[in-house]
Amino acid sequence: MNKDYDNFITNFGIYLLVDKKYSKNTITSYKEDLNLLCQYLKKDTISINEKDILRYLDFLKSENETSSSVARKISTFNSFYKFMLIENKISINPIEKIELPKLDKRLPHVLSIEEVDKLLEIDIKDAYSSRNKAMLELMYATGLRVSELINLTKEDVDLINDTVRTIGKGNKERVIPLGDYAIYALKIYIEEYRDSMLKKRICDKLFLNNHGLGLTRQGFFKILKDLANEKNIKKELSPHTLRHSFATHLLNGGADLRSIQEMLGHSSLSTTQIYTHVLNEQLKKNYLDNHPHNK
Repeated sequence: MNKDYDNFITNFGIYLLVDKKYSKNTITSYKEDLNLLCQYLKKDTISINEKDILRYLDFLKSENETSSSVARKISTFNSFYKFMLIENKISINPIEKIELPKLDKRLPHVLSIEEVDKLLEIDIKDAYSSRNKAMLELMYATGLRVSELINLTKEDVDLINDTVRTIGKGNKERVIPLGDYAIYALKIYIEEYRDSMLKKRICDKLFLNNHGLGLTRQGFFKILKDLANEKNIKKELSPHTLRHSFATHLLNGGADLRSIQEMLGHSSLSTTQIYTHVLNEQLKKNYLDNHPHNK
């Protein structure tokens, strides 16, 4: 990529941060979307036209990208080209006439309580197993997004008041209570192992990789996949699966929807209500599987 393009992307990031008040995580995602587009087309975004965009979208569909993911990328490109129009760098928005795909109405994947127990059954033998146990217990205890998890610092975890503080979407801060299992796993990791993982580096991130630096979302995803394979969990699994399981199990246990909304950091209650549909589907399945006149 040329220097002009790098400057455009940098200025776009500043615009999103200052004018649009987007979070750093969202800005990073926008930049990644733009860079992947350019890598695929082998040219920078200034020389891209509508046909190029459509070709890239066809490629994403051929790779079985979900409609929600494609829609998000279209939104990214549209925001970027609107910015470029404002800056008088282009005269036509190449994505202006491209419609968003119809979004899939898919219910989130959720693990059963038994499957979560199996996943979290990690023997602490060393720093890495202790870190993995602490991370997964924390995610299931709080419903954190993976981006929120990897950006936590030691100071964000309060083991005296049993809470964790995080900055979510829209730079909104929330404080979430911690349960006994998460507290126990975090204490062992922080007090006995974390400092040994620093490798003489200085890093304020809570969860570290084998280089003594903050763990990335790709690193966490690999750890999760490896553990799922080791535990013989066959369900489709992603970092968000633990977040969905957290919310569904809370709701199933009698927690009210608004409390779950607060803990998840959803701006709208309607977003949280998807978990009531998950429960309805589970109830329907249990009914069909177990009622004597449905056999």
